[in-house]
Amino acid sequence: MTTQPATDESVTTVTPHIDLTSPEWYLNRELTWLEFNKRVLWEAEDERTPLLERVKFIAIVSANLDEFFMKRIGGLKQQVGAGISELSIDGRSSQQQITECYALVRQIEAKKRAVFSQVMGLLEQQNIRIVPYNKLSKEQQKTMREHYIRNIFPLVTPQAIDPAHPFPFISNLALNLLAGIYSTEPDDMTLVRIKVPVSPKIKRFIQIGNEHSYVALGDLMANNLDMLFPDMKVAFCELFRVTRNAVTEKDEEQADDLLQMIESELRERKFASVVRLEVSKNMAKLQRGRLMAELGLDEQDIFSVDSLMAMSDLFQLTAIDRPDLLDPPHHPCDHPKLLNAPNIFHAIRDQGTILLQHPYESFVTTVERFVKEASRDPNVQAIKMTLYRTSAGTKIIQYLIDAALSGKQVAVVVELKARFDESANIKWAHRMENAGVHVTYGVVGLKTHSKVVYVVRQDYNGLRRYAHIGTGNYHAGTARIYTDLGILTCDQQIGEDLTELFNYLTTGLVPKRNYKSLLPAPKVLKPSLLKKIEREISKHSEHNQGLIQFKMNALEDADITEALYRASQAGVKIDLIIRDTCRLRPNIAGLSETVRVISIVGRFLEHSRIFYFHNGGDEEYFIGSADCMKRNLESRVEVVTPVQKPELQAALRQILTVQLENQRSVWDMQPDGQYIQRNPTDKQDKTGVQETLIESANNRLKAAEKGKKLKTKSARQKAQG
Repeated sequence: MTTQPATDESVTTVTPHIDLTSPEWYLNRELTWLEFNKRVLWEAEDERTPLLERVKFIAIVSANLDEFFMKRIGGLKQQVGAGISELSIDGRSSQQQITECYALVRQIEAKKRAVFSQVMGLLEQQNIRIVPYNKLSKEQQKTMREHYIRNIFPLVTPQAIDPAHPFPFISNLALNLLAGIYSTEPDDMTLVRIKVPVSPKIKRFIQIGNEHSYVALGDLMANNLDMLFPDMKVAFCELFRVTRNAVTEKDEEQADDLLQMIESELRERKFASVVRLEVSKNMAKLQRGRLMAELGLDEQDIFSVDSLMAMSDLFQLTAIDRPDLLDPPHHPCDHPKLLNAPNIFHAIRDQGTILLQHPYESFVTTVERFVKEASRDPNVQAIKMTLYRTSAGTKIIQYLIDAALSGKQVAVVVELKARFDESANIKWAHRMENAGVHVTYGVVGLKTHSKVVYVVRQDYNGLRRYAHIGTGNYHAGTARIYTDLGILTCDQQIGEDLTELFNYLTTGLVPKRNYKSLLPAPKVLKPSLLKKIEREISKHSEHNQGLIQFKMNALEDADITEALYRASQAGVKIDLIIRDTCRLRPNIAGLSETVRVISIVGRFLEHSRIFYFHNGGDEEYFIGSADCMKRNLESRVEVVTPVQKPELQAALRQILTVQLENQRSVWDMQPDGQYIQRNPTDKQDKTGVQETLIESANNRLKAAEKGKKLKTKSARQKAQG
């Protein structure tokens, strides 16, 4: 197949006969995810972003890259070590992906350091600074040393590295000092490792007096080594940090006890192989080489840092009380359909289905309230729930425990393999089991990623099923910073489908289950999406154009991507709102010229999933927990639900329209996988997507409150005659 050079419009011309399985049409999963982080980093560079919010985005990118090495690079290195020669759908070997990822990571890191320097310079003008210890006054140094003696020094444990003391264990993502200590002659120098004891109770940046000036803890320790080594000399002292592989999953089908297996896996992860070593740029080659050899790394795995290391710790600075340097505070509003409703089940029954939009509408007064009232309502007989991630700040666990203690039937499917939350989920599981909650761990071989609460209530006319189905976790913290959707419903078909789903989840048995409304993965969702894409092709015509619109975190599945290419070749218009990973290349003549792909970055993390099909005019809308990734569609239990009420479809249509048309928050993907940010002209609205949706939610509530007042006033006047 031949490909002509790109035109000025950046559209590639190809021959009419295109092999849709050719690697050139599929972008790489890892590289496109790293490209997403470049867009996040731009928020830190963008002068329109308030200064402390810019610091936040630097911290987010840093945390994202840490996780990328733990999960993605760790997995690729395992494939290389296992000798796996199979190429990815985009035609790359595992080692080739590592090499290309490293190159892109180094670009991002260099840009991040430049942006950090720029932002810190601007913060200094606002009297917020991180001050090198050697730049402090003598009085300040004395104060900091005294603070160190009282609050930190007793926790510090130096570890020598010599024939009598083997190389110590280095914990994942911890900051460490590597010092050379000698008494009289440098030739008698001893290497010493000192862990910097950053923890929830010991902050990385120590405030100087009452000012917003800070000293980094590692810097403070490095300049007070005489306390650890009195009468000794310090030849050098440099920071280093390691990142360990987090991919240590075992074959659960061979496990006699899944809980025991996960606990064992967590212990192994702590000691897993190192995949990255970060060192101070000034560290001598001899010391770098020693660390490389001890940790079993190659030169490509070493990342030199010439500014602040572990910038994810900068989240600490975003808590500084300077409202003028932050986004306007956001307070989720109450849902207008639940406003002044004394009983949430009556409100749901009156409405049939209620659409929830987080964080614009409160998670606490909708989802948490739903579980709270279910736990206390004497007419509720049973509560069933899937739990992927939650937090200590979420009250749902306590409500479930209260329900079980009051004699209600409570069953919770806990996902033990929710990466980085395994330990927390084990604790939640034990706590619930001790209270009498029926806890199961899902289906062997599958992660339970669905977001469902299912309530059976004795209504006036018999048992009725109520449910919450969402796109986000039952996590009070992320519910304030992730954009998610959900429904509260008493739809009979959905209730019947959920009965089937929970029978499957709690037994693992797979008799034929006839889902009439829901599209659960792994059995139903992917075939249904592929079938609906083909249906859109068959119904497309010159006078009734087909339209597919997907909003999700990632489009990685090759089969879905290929089907969308076929739909575009048939003339179907396709809009994809993809947060990060996207394999599909838009706007290629003969292949994807009817496809546009956009990405949205803002103060909240885009996390909701919407699937829309024009369907010849008989429109279909779905929301749910699944992205179009192979793992979600084939290896996880996901739930996608239809949204059929016209009023709610209109609300989803508004979300899609706002996101597709916005000029402030949107990045347009180019055929080569690069992105160009839209910039509003003077005549265009400069309001971002998320700010627009905040305003819409507030307006809905105001309209409901106004309607309530008018209704009350009218009733009062009528009563007065």
